[in-house]
Amino acid sequence: METSQSNEPCTPPSSAGAAPPGDPGCDLVTVPSRQGLEAVDILRRGAAEAVGPVLHDGGCDTLGFLVPAGTAAGWDVPGSTCTETDGRGLRLDPAPPVEGSHWLLPPGDADLATDPAVLRRALGEAARMIEAADSCR
Repeated sequence: METSQSNEPCTPPSSAGAAPPGDPGCDLVTVPSRQGLEAVDILRRGAAEAVGPVLHDGGCDTLGFLVPAGTAAGWDVPGSTCTETDGRGLRLDPAPPVEGSHWLLPPGDADLATDPAVLRRALGEAARMIEAADSCR
């Protein structure tokens, strides 16, 4: 399984190695911007709380979706990576974590992490839409 350490939108775990009580932590699924933006659109047209915080990198090359801690262990979507947190979880930080990056959907505007199963479906639909659009050229 691949992991990516770039664009980490979470703060390091506490010194005890675990997220504070009541803080579920997060993992980060990173995808190419085009597919990610399409997936955000798909998710926002669906259920009201379907998409959690989303980070856009400074180079506009990737989008990062916050997902529940532990997601990386079973993440297998081609064309994407998921940053693991070794089961400890990481805490959200409302400031952009990397200079030059910005929140497309910041923590607070989207309080819950994106459900991995819902994200998997949206990314698949986005990939199919992009493939269909590109084949029409």
